[in-house]
Amino acid sequence: MILQDLHVHTTYCDGKNTPEDLVLAALNRGMKCIGFSGHSYTFFDESYCMSKQNTARYRAEIAALKEKYKGKIKILCGVEQDYYSEEPTVGYDYVIGSVHYIKADGEYIPVDGSAEILKSAVQKHFNGDFYAFAEEYYRTVAALVKKTSIDIIGHFDLITKFNEQYSFFDEKDPRYVNAWQTAADKLIVTDKPFEINTGAISRGYKQSPYPSADIINYIKQKGGGLILNSDSHTAENLCFGFEEYSKFLND
Repeated sequence: MILQDLHVHTTYCDGKNTPEDLVLAALNRGMKCIGFSGHSYTFFDESYCMSKQNTARYRAEIAALKEKYKGKIKILCGVEQDYYSEEPTVGYDYVIGSVHYIKADGEYIPVDGSAEILKSAVQKHFNGDFYAFAEEYYRTVAALVKKTSIDIIGHFDLITKFNEQYSFFDEKDPRYVNAWQTAADKLIVTDKPFEINTGAISRGYKQSPYPSADIINYIKQKGGGLILNSDSHTAENLCFGFEEYSKFLND
């Protein structure tokens, strides 16, 4: 059983529990390591991320918890760096790189805000063509490592969050497949692991993790690395689904 989770959010951004609450929950689960990954500040949308002030408080509190629980559990202070964040990442134990927005016509379009926002944005900026939207999304994802100097590639196909039953686009369509394969190829050669992220399952959006099974298999065939993360926003979702989805790491 995997006893670490490196994608965890707290009350410093859009999580529901304090860092210490999460450490105690991790200890109760028998975890050996918990890594915090607060959302980096994005100037154009402050609704979900750590403010500049909270970023400093977050780093200080995690440092204090490392000392307090030394010898009981390994605690890491990471950050989830959005592609469009301009905040420095020096001094973090690790960096998860994610694309939560794409930029079109001067606007920042949230990829995972809501199905309604996504549908409206694609209509407005891409004439309703979800494949054009996907191509732009994956062009951005392909540049994640170069732009953000990350250690882990976060929820690679976040664009599918609202696409259960292929409600917006067919994930088998050649245009979509070509878009993600092109991005995956550019990232695999960087030797940064892709996370298998169970967050959308725990929150009821999807029935399978990011990325899809097809993408996971492609990454493995090409020699890419994988790591299991929960993207938890609540204590009860730490290590969510790890026992089931660890099979993707081994088969």
